Amino acid sequence: MASALAAKMGLNSLRRKQAKNFNVRISTMESDMEFSCEVKWKGKDLFDLVCRTLGLRETWFFGLQYNIKDTVAWLKMDKKVLDQEVPKEEPITLHFLAKFYPENAEEELVQDITQHLFFLQVKRKILEEEIHCPPEASVLLASYAVHAKYGDYDSNVHKPGFLAQEELLPKRVINLYQMTAEMWEVRITACYVEHRGRTRDEAEMEYLKIAQDLDMYGVNYFLIRNKKGTDLLLGVDALGLHIYEPDNRLTPKCSFPWNEIRNISYSDKEFTIKPLDKKTNVFKFNSSRLRVNKLVERQRLEREKQLREEAERARDELERRLMQLQDEAHMANEALLRSEQTADLLAEKAQIAEEEAKLLAQKAAEAETEMQRIKVTAIRGQEERRLMEQKMLEAEMLALKMAEESERRTKEAEQLKQDLQEARESERRAKHKLLEITSKAVYTPPALLADSMPADLSFSRENLSFDFKDTDMKRLSMEIEKEKVEYMEKSKHLQEQLNELKTEIESLKLKERETPLDIIHNQNTEQGTSKHSNFKKLTLQSTKSRVAFFEEL
Repeated sequence: MASALAAKMGLNSLRRKQAKNFNVRISTMESDMEFSCEVKWKGKDLFDLVCRTLGLRETWFFGLQYNIKDTVAWLKMDKKVLDQEVPKEEPITLHFLAKFYPENAEEELVQDITQHLFFLQVKRKILEEEIHCPPEASVLLASYAVHAKYGDYDSNVHKPGFLAQEELLPKRVINLYQMTAEMWEVRITACYVEHRGRTRDEAEMEYLKIAQDLDMYGVNYFLIRNKKGTDLLLGVDALGLHIYEPDNRLTPKCSFPWNEIRNISYSDKEFTIKPLDKKTNVFKFNSSRLRVNKLVERQRLEREKQLREEAERARDELERRLMQLQDEAHMANEALLRSEQTADLLAEKAQIAEEEAKLLAQKAAEAETEMQRIKVTAIRGQEERRLMEQKMLEAEMLALKMAEESERRTKEAEQLKQDLQEARESERRAKHKLLEITSKAVYTPPALLADSMPADLSFSRENLSFDFKDTDMKRLSMEIEKEKVEYMEKSKHLQEQLNELKTEIESLKLKERETPLDIIHNQNTEQGTSKHSNFKKLTLQSTKSRVAFFEEL
């Protein structure tokens, strides 16, 4: 039987190599896609095709995962797809999933599609209890998931029972309380009503902001042993490496931040971590599977590659922004020069028009004098009078024409003066715009890990000067303070919501159904221990003491 199966797999492999194409099914959290791929394609070719199909630009968070034996592996980008240990049956099934989780989703996720994919994956992990979530947080998260799907609450549309077919809460949470499906719906809907006015993207982001503070968010766990042979768990996430006891995946016993790790290596089943402090002993553990060691090291290397790519993108963005500011400054200079030239030309025209108006006024006065002289001499005779009357009429017509021309020239001079004022105002605005552009601070990218920024990350600022006024600094300081106050108020409101939900359902809890992780979470809550406070506390210890503590576990 086994030999027949092996023969069949070998035949499939041979057929695949002889063919020019092979079929792949890519499973995302939302739908499946199928592609026909060339035999020569590497992992990167397939991965890029999937990202283009999804319209995804923030590709560095994701990867293609496949199942192998009793574990999972990620498709290597630089190796041919068919040369890897992917499933042998066609279509080859791969899962498009997030490999790295952002520490702060709101700051690090830019595209809506990236946020949506993370939302779907985190939601699935919570419902399948791969991420432990306390009951009160589960209800609040469910309300945001409902809002993301249905939009604003409408009592005429969202009638009782509209959530009957939805999977919104982990089964562990449902079994923990003496509550019917209708009672859960009432609690979820009460929170859902409060989210009115939010878009789908905003609801999904609120979901992620709550989920990212859960203890198991973004952590990959691996079974290891220390020198004494004690079974432990190694947790890998965006913050670093964490050591857990097998029955407690919430609270690590010790942690090693990435910026304190100099190097990672493995030999057979032994895994070695070299701290940044060369005087400290290396941190060693054993894994029963070589694949786990490779996976941990690969995750660390890919995390470094991700940080490098982010740093390069930040540098490119800074250079692009610098060039943009230089172009704006150049355009402002040109506009200023044009404004100055226009102002000079208008000033010259205005002066000429004013002189012409004076000259015409003088001629009109002379014509009036001539008319008076003609009137005096008109008594010399009838014929002479007639001739004089004709000349007087002509002189009057000429004087009237001269007066009209003088008035027209005067109006033209006034208009030119107004144009001159507008040109000078345009010149003033151009100077002000140039000052604003040259006073802008260069865009600063989202914070990266300090030690992950490459040493060659630099850019020229020779063509720009930055002169922040005290008023600008005060305004910036006030904005930062305002954001801080708003964040504190939102955090306080969120905590009040969670406490209120917990109080409402606490009396219906069945204590005997609490899982070990529920008990540990309650103890941590009573002691005021959170994910971030615990990590900060552990990393304040010396690296040497942490290594010694790990070996003694």
